[in-house]
Amino acid sequence: MRRVELVAGIQSSVIGFGCAPILGSVGSEAAERAIHAALEVGINHFDLARSYGYGRAEAMVGRVLRGRRDDVVLATKFGIEATLAARLLAPLKPLVRALRSRKTPVPTGGSARKISPAPTPNRLASMLHRRVPFDPATMIRSLEASLRALGTDRVEYLFLHAPTESIAKMDDLAATAERLKQQGKIRAWGLASYCESRPLHASYLRMFDVLQFDCSPSVPEYGDIVAEMGGRSNVLFSPFRQSQNATE
Repeated sequence: MRRVELVAGIQSSVIGFGCAPILGSVGSEAAERAIHAALEVGINHFDLARSYGYGRAEAMVGRVLRGRRDDVVLATKFGIEATLAARLLAPLKPLVRALRSRKTPVPTGGSARKISPAPTPNRLASMLHRRVPFDPATMIRSLEASLRALGTDRVEYLFLHAPTESIAKMDDLAATAERLKQQGKIRAWGLASYCESRPLHASYLRMFDVLQFDCSPSVPEYGDIVAEMGGRSNVLFSPFRQSQNATE
C-alpha cells in the first residue's frame, strides 16, 4: 500500500485504521481479526483515543500489535475520557452487541450510504464519557496513561480530541508538545476536529504539525479545506462513520 509522509520521517499508509468501534460496537475477536487483516494489506496507521472502547481500546490494540511496534504508526488523542460508569458497564457490552446485531439489517446493495453529520452527544454518551481540560498537565497525564495502555514508550501522533470551544492555552500546549517531542514521547502533535468546528480554531491551526478532519469529499467543507490547506501534506480526513450515534 502506498504511504505518505505527513510529518518528516513518519510514513503512514494512505488508508488508516480507525479504532473507535473497538470494544464498543465491535468485540475483541472481530477487532483482532480486522487488525491482522489491515496489517496484511499494508495498513500501518492506527488511530486511537483515550475514550475509544470505553477506555479499553488502547490496551487491546497495544496487545495485538505487541512485537510490531516499529512497523506501525500510532496516533492517540486526549480531551475525552471514559467515566467510571463506562468501566463498570463494560462487561455488558457483548450482550448489547448481540442484541443490536439481531435488529440491524445487513446492507444488500443499492445506493451508497449517506455520510452522517457530526454525532450529537446523547444522554447515555454523556454518562459514559467526559471532557477533560485542554491544558499542559492534563495533556501529560493523558499521554502517560495512553503509553501505559499501549505498552510503548512513544506515539507518533498526539491529537487534541474534538474541542468544542476555542482553546485558551495554545501557547502552553505548544510548548508542552515541544518538550514531549524532545523527550521522545511523541513525534508530532495535532488537532482532530469536526469540519464545522474549524472556524473556532482558525487562529491557531498552523501551530499544529498535523490536522485531522471528519469530512467526506462529498461535502462542501472538504473542498474548502483542500483549497485552504491543499499545499500542506499534513491533513488527514476521516470520512467514514459507522453510525450517526457513534461516540468519538
